[in-house]
Amino acid sequence: MKAKKVILQFICPDKAGVLSSATQFLFKRNAFMTEVSSFSDHDTKKFFSRIAFEKEDKSNFDLEELDKNFSEELQKFDIDGKFFNAEKPCKTLIAVSKVGHCLNDLLHRWKIGSLPIDIKAVISNHETSKDLVEWNDIPFHFLPVTSDTKEDQEKVFKKIYQETGSELIVLARYMQILSADFLNGIDGQCINIHHSFLPGFKGAKPYHQAHERGVKMIGATAHYVTDDLDEGPIIEQDILRVDHSASPESMQESGYDIESAVLLRAVRLHSERRILLNGLKTVVFN
Repeated sequence: MKAKKVILQFICPDKAGVLSSATQFLFKRNAFMTEVSSFSDHDTKKFFSRIAFEKEDKSNFDLEELDKNFSEELQKFDIDGKFFNAEKPCKTLIAVSKVGHCLNDLLHRWKIGSLPIDIKAVISNHETSKDLVEWNDIPFHFLPVTSDTKEDQEKVFKKIYQETGSELIVLARYMQILSADFLNGIDGQCINIHHSFLPGFKGAKPYHQAHERGVKMIGATAHYVTDDLDEGPIIEQDILRVDHSASPESMQESGYDIESAVLLRAVRLHSERRILLNGLKTVVFN
């Protein structure tokens, strides 16, 4: 694959000289670096970096060649790196249930060109959003699910993900728990919006849980999905103050705006290749 603008992500043990070696590797290939971000985690002794660069002339980089040479030339650093075409939108599959505010916001931002994703399809276990999705000329897949059909439904879901060449699944208030079998092989490729400020109020009806505890702040959390419910690495969060007069319904209504904004930011960070996994946490280069 050829590309003029490229993003390099890499993780390695934290050793002296690794960033210098990486930038020298790019410099020797006439790369003009536009962004360089890095982080040393003293707890895990790992080094994380994101470098955006481009060609100063009209030629292109060969990403496969970059990947091969980078691994060979920086082998002593035990680097796990990947090069991305910065001008190619992230191929994305969106899943939604009945409530469509997050989906609507993603579609709008995609439509006006402010979100660097390529929406390949929308999957839903309800037909509520069918007209909206098809009005935007996006394939809509109605995949109803029950406890008896869940295994087969997930096989179709994952097949669509693979056949569309998608790189990201966005659960835009998709109110189904994905199985470990479904999530196998897609670590760091599935983002969920949870309508609560995790790690508090996990699972169902978090606004009702918050109301029962008399909280003074509600929030939303975007995180990568793992087979531990609502325990995946957190990407983005936000909050809103409430008082004693708030009902579960008013909290939910206010929470819609937070959920949409938090999910949007998380999808943008992922699609701009600004997130690196660090065990149960993330490194996010804003």
